[in-house]
Amino acid sequence: MDQLALLFVLMLGAVVSVPLGDRLKLPAPVLMTVLGIVLALLHFVPNVDIPPELILPGLLPPLLYAAVRRTSWRQFAANKRPIFLLAVALVFVTTAAVAAVAHAVVPGLPIAAAVALGALVAPPDPVAATAVAGQLGLPRRLVSILEGEGLFNDVTAIVLYHVAIAAAVSGSFSVPGALLDFLLSAVVAVAVGVGLGWGANRLMDYLGDPTLQIGLTLLVPYASYVLAEELHGSGVLAVLTTAMFLAEYANDPDDVMTRLAGHTFWDIVDTLVTGVAFGLIGLELHNALRTAEGRWSEMLGWAGAVVGVVVFVRLAWLLPATALTKRMHARRDIDEDIPTSWRETVVMWWAGMRGVASVALALAIPLKTESGEPFPHRDEMIFIAFGVIMVTLLVQGLSLPWLVGRLGVQADTDREKEFERTLAVRAAAAAKQRLREIRESEDLPEELTEQLQRRAFDIGYRISPDLGKDERREAHEQRARRIRRVRRIQGEMLSAARHEVLAARSEVGADPEVVDRVLRHLDVRSLR
Repeated sequence: MDQLALLFVLMLGAVVSVPLGDRLKLPAPVLMTVLGIVLALLHFVPNVDIPPELILPGLLPPLLYAAVRRTSWRQFAANKRPIFLLAVALVFVTTAAVAAVAHAVVPGLPIAAAVALGALVAPPDPVAATAVAGQLGLPRRLVSILEGEGLFNDVTAIVLYHVAIAAAVSGSFSVPGALLDFLLSAVVAVAVGVGLGWGANRLMDYLGDPTLQIGLTLLVPYASYVLAEELHGSGVLAVLTTAMFLAEYANDPDDVMTRLAGHTFWDIVDTLVTGVAFGLIGLELHNALRTAEGRWSEMLGWAGAVVGVVVFVRLAWLLPATALTKRMHARRDIDEDIPTSWRETVVMWWAGMRGVASVALALAIPLKTESGEPFPHRDEMIFIAFGVIMVTLLVQGLSLPWLVGRLGVQADTDREKEFERTLAVRAAAAAKQRLREIRESEDLPEELTEQLQRRAFDIGYRISPDLGKDERREAHEQRARRIRRVRRIQGEMLSAARHEVLAARSEVGADPEVVDRVLRHLDVRSLR
């Protein structure tokens, strides 16, 4: 099996792991990691041979872009305090604690390399956490915090990692210089992100066609990452900024086809890239086993010490940080998402699984320093990182469903339904207001006006069926049953038409381009 065949196997596994995970009630990323481990144990499967400098720009931009599409800038702004405590402060604390322990237990490990190790194992993985959270039906406020933490802690950890790696490679380190680099990296990244977001938004208006617009969204995160890195900025923060800009400003309410097709396209990209990334985590078992050969007890001890620090520090930080946030929240009455009980805090603690960012940073450790010497303890650092990822991802990921069930942490469905009802009322009111404006400017027959008024009510009712009085709901349900019957018959008619057009494609003299154009017309008609 060569590298290309291995990639296809991982992509197939990424697709199959989603329905399999639904059936087994297990997160798909965890299943992909297990698949990678199984492949690593097979003698005919080759070692992963990816240049370290291609790991981060290859995996992170599409994953970050897809994650940001599921949230909004307003959500981050509302939750800036809990996200700051988790994404920035906790990453610094975890990095410092891991660096101190690793420097103490691993003989000869330089401080800079220890800080790099701490930075690469510090950030919990947003993909794994949100995949588990979504499947378990956790409260939306917890999912929001985990998403925000996952995105911003990647930025913080990766900037720290680059500073530490630069110090280890060059052999020199300056605190003022590091702080200046940190600040300049953030400024450059934000400038690149906003500039590319603005340019991409304008270019989308020029392209017009949904296919070209969606193709551009695939290029934008890579362009943002590479350009920021070339200008010595944070590529991750640049991608984050670009994605947030486009999510906020490049959203035409009437561009239905682009929105539907783009959502489907990015779901596919997210599934495939996530699957490959977590499969690579499992496949790294090859290198981990080779590194530990003959030194199992020693290296397992090092990895166990770092795992203990990573897990304990998160809990030790979350308990007082959550209490402080709750006190400030009650005092200022600010609308933000925070854990409301110790049970939710425990779930947040156990959801701190490491994943894609950690393995990408571990594999991206340079092979040599500026002097030409091998990077100090690179193999040992990768083994320790692999141990942290495996324990947190498999142990915590597989046991989190049980823990959530035992603690009884569930989504606040009543609040979600109430918000859904509010949106339904607003949507129906907007439709009715627009109808009144049209009636003032156009002469509409009475019969058509009544029909359109019913349609305006239907807009809200289909979102939230409990709207309206009992009599009105009954009348709507009768109309809905009639409409469903008409749509079923129309669907069967359109299906017969599509079968006939597809049959014509194989006839002698048929132009396949014309057939596809007619079929697309029928498909769009069916979608409507």
